[in-house]
Amino acid sequence: MNWHFDIIFFNNRFLGIEWHVWKVIGWTGNVIFFSRFFVQWWATEKKKQVVVPNSFWWLSLIGSLILLAYGLKRRDSVFIFAYAFTWIPYIRNLVISYRTKRMEFYCAKCTALCSPKAFYCSQCGHKVADEPQPATV
Repeated sequence: MNWHFDIIFFNNRFLGIEWHVWKVIGWTGNVIFFSRFFVQWWATEKKKQVVVPNSFWWLSLIGSLILLAYGLKRRDSVFIFAYAFTWIPYIRNLVISYRTKRMEFYCAKCTALCSPKAFYCSQCGHKVADEPQPATV
């Protein structure tokens, strides 16, 4: 009769899993870490080119740190080894991204945002290297 209920709750457990605080923390880390793929996919579709937004790196960092905490609590060497050093490239990518963003400037002619290494505006072709105007972040 209640086969829907029996599929979700069996052995008096939700999805057959014995739930406790650390199990919820582990699943939260998994959900956060997995959600970064949707963020990257959405950003890429929006710009019609491959884009890795800062939110991808933040979700990667937060999710992997939560999963590392879960692995440490459970003393699971596989989890610990898998997430012990993943934070290094995530933080490095965030630092590089924010540093690059701070150095961008606006074209004096068309006000398009220009790369810090640009000599000419990608929008209007105006020479910008002589007259950079820092962009406010």
